[in-house]
Amino acid sequence: MNEIYLHDVPLGEAWSRFREALHAAGLWGPLEAEEIPLEEALGRVTAEPVWAAASSPHYHAAAMDGYAVRAGSTERASDRSPITLSTTSEAQYVDTGDPLPVWADAVVPIENVEPVDPDELGRARRAIVVRTPLPPWSNVRLMGEDIVATELVLPAGHVLRPVDLGAIAGSGRGTVKAWRRPRVAVIPTGSELVPPGGPARPGKIPEYNSIVLAAQVDGWGGAPTRWEIIPDDELRIRRAVAEAAASHDLVLINAGSSAGSEDYTARVVSSLGELLVHGVAVRPGHPVILGTIRAGSRVVPAIGVPGYPVSAALTGEIFVEPLISLWLGRPPAEPQGVDAVLTRKVHSSAGDDEYLRVTVGRVGERLVAAPLSRGAGVITSLVRADGIVIIPAGVQGLEAGERVRVRLYRGSQEVDRTIVVLGSHDLTIDLMAQFLAQKGSRLSSANVGSVGGLIALGRGEAHLAGSHLLDPASGEFNIPYIAQYLPDVPVVVVALVRREQGLIVSAGNPKEVRSLQDLTRTGLIFVNRQRAAGTRLLLDHHLTRLGISPEEIRGYAREEYTHLAVAVAVASGRADAGLGIRAAASALGLDFVPLFQERYDLVIPQAHYSSAVLRPLLDLLGDPGFRRAVGELPGYDPAPMGTTIASIP
Repeated sequence: MNEIYLHDVPLGEAWSRFREALHAAGLWGPLEAEEIPLEEALGRVTAEPVWAAASSPHYHAAAMDGYAVRAGSTERASDRSPITLSTTSEAQYVDTGDPLPVWADAVVPIENVEPVDPDELGRARRAIVVRTPLPPWSNVRLMGEDIVATELVLPAGHVLRPVDLGAIAGSGRGTVKAWRRPRVAVIPTGSELVPPGGPARPGKIPEYNSIVLAAQVDGWGGAPTRWEIIPDDELRIRRAVAEAAASHDLVLINAGSSAGSEDYTARVVSSLGELLVHGVAVRPGHPVILGTIRAGSRVVPAIGVPGYPVSAALTGEIFVEPLISLWLGRPPAEPQGVDAVLTRKVHSSAGDDEYLRVTVGRVGERLVAAPLSRGAGVITSLVRADGIVIIPAGVQGLEAGERVRVRLYRGSQEVDRTIVVLGSHDLTIDLMAQFLAQKGSRLSSANVGSVGGLIALGRGEAHLAGSHLLDPASGEFNIPYIAQYLPDVPVVVVALVRREQGLIVSAGNPKEVRSLQDLTRTGLIFVNRQRAAGTRLLLDHHLTRLGISPEEIRGYAREEYTHLAVAVAVASGRADAGLGIRAAASALGLDFVPLFQERYDLVIPQAHYSSAVLRPLLDLLGDPGFRRAVGELPGYDPAPMGTTIASIP
C-alpha cells in the first residue's frame, strides 16, 4: 500500500490497472440481462436482437375512411359513366384501421363516393356511386406492410429511443430484454459537511457533491443511491462501504481521498479489498482512488472521488461514465469536438493532464474559447463551461491565439448563437445574461478587465467589450483608449449605465475609512483589482493626483478579478477596504464610501453591431423590464442606456 499511497500515475496507466482488475473479476463487459416492460425501457440498451412476434399490421387494413370494394368492379367507372355498387353485396363501409372484408381488395375514400339514400351520418343506405376506377389494393395497408413476423426489428446493443419502443410494441411484444442498469452507491464523507439548505456556519460546508454524482450516474443510465453523510470516522466509513458493496455494483466514496490525517478512503478500500491506484496525474482531480472490494463471492469496484466539487464532477466524467457505459453495453460518451482559438495565455503543470474549462462562442468566422477559473472548488466554472480543453502532460501552457480542441458540453447550434462579452466585470452583464436567456439567446462573459476587453476585440475574440476607462487628460471615458488599442477596428460605442464607485468597507465601517488617503494608515489592509482593470486605472489616476505612492498602501498588490470578489475579501476579513461598485457592497451587507461617478460602455465592432447574433442584446437595451431591473441595483443609473456615444471612425 505504501508504494501507491498518493502516488500520481498517468491516466492511461490508472485505467489499465483498473481494467485488468475488472477483467479478472469478470466485470469488463455488460452486466446481466433482464426483461423489462416497454414503458421502463427508454434509454436502455438491448441485450439481444428483437425479432418480430407478429406482423404489423397483422391483417389487411383500411388506410382511410370509405367503402371496401372489389377493385375489378370499379374498372369501368368514369365521370361520364359512373357505376353504382350495392352496400349489401358490393361495398361495405369501413373506418381507418378496420380489417377489410375477405372479398375486398381496395377502399374508395369517403370523399370520392356519392351515397344513395344517405343516413344521418352521410353513409349510404342502399348504394354508392363511384366515378373513378381503383387499382387493386388502393388505400389499403397490407398485412406486414410495416413489420413481417420473424424479421429483425432492432439489433442487440441498440440504445432504445421512443420510436423504438413503438416498433417493439407494433411487432407484438410488450417487453424487451436489456442490460441491467448498474446500481451505484454514492457515499459522502466529512465531519464538516451539512445537508444543503441549512444555516451556514463557519467550518460547515453544504454537501452537494453526492447530488452531482448521483445526477451524473442517473443521466448516464445507472441507478444511484445516495447515502447519508458519514463523518470522518474510519470505522463508520468502512461499515458504510461494506454495506454498500453488498448490494451495489459500484461504490463511490466522496472525499477523504487525499493524504490528510482524516483522509480514510485509501485505508478503507485497502482493508476491504485491493487498492489499485491512489493518485492520477490529472488536474483537477489528482487524488483519485481506484480499487476493488470483496463482498462475499463478488468483487465490487470502488472509486475514491476527490472532495473538491470540480474534481468530483470531472472524476465522474473520466472514470464513472465509461464504466457505466461498459456495463450497459454501449460505447463511452464521445462529446462533440470543435477547434477554437484560445483568448488568453494559460500555464499548466507539465506533469499532469489538465482539464481546462472554457466558454465558447462563434465570433465572425471562427470559434473562440475563453478560459474560466481553474480552481478545483469552483463548481460555477463547470456551470458556465461550454466545454473542456485537455492540456496533455508535458505541455507547460498554451499561448493566446493558439488553436485548441474543445470537447463541447453544449450543442454546436447553441454555441453559434452565443454572444461573447470580454472586458470589465459589471453586475449588469450578469443581469443581461439572465434576460437574454429568457428570450432564447445566450450570453457568455469573461472578466479580463477593460483594457483586456479592448485587446480581445482587436484580436477578433469577442462580439463586444464592457469598458469604463477614464482618460485623465480629457476626462472622457473609453474613446481615447479605443483610439490607442483599436486604431484599425471600426466600432460603435453604446452607453450601458452610470454607476457609483467607492470604497467597500466592513459593515459599520469600524476602521472609519473616509477617503483614499485613509488607505495609507498603518494597519489598514487594502485589496485591489487586477492590472488593466478600469477600476484599477481609476484608482491609480486618483492616487497620482493625491500624490500617494502604491507602496504606501498595504495590500495594493493583492488582486481580485471582480467587484464581488473584492466585496468577499472585505466580508471575510482578508481586507479592510477595496475599491468597487456600491451594488457589490450592498450584495454582501457591507458599508460603502462613495467617491466617483463613472460611465460604463459597450464597445462593439461595426462588423458585429448589425449582426443577427447581437440584435437580441441591442433590443434588450430598450426593454423597460431590463432597464427597471438595472435601476434597482444600488448605485446604478440606467438613464444613458442604449445611447450611441460614438461611431469610430
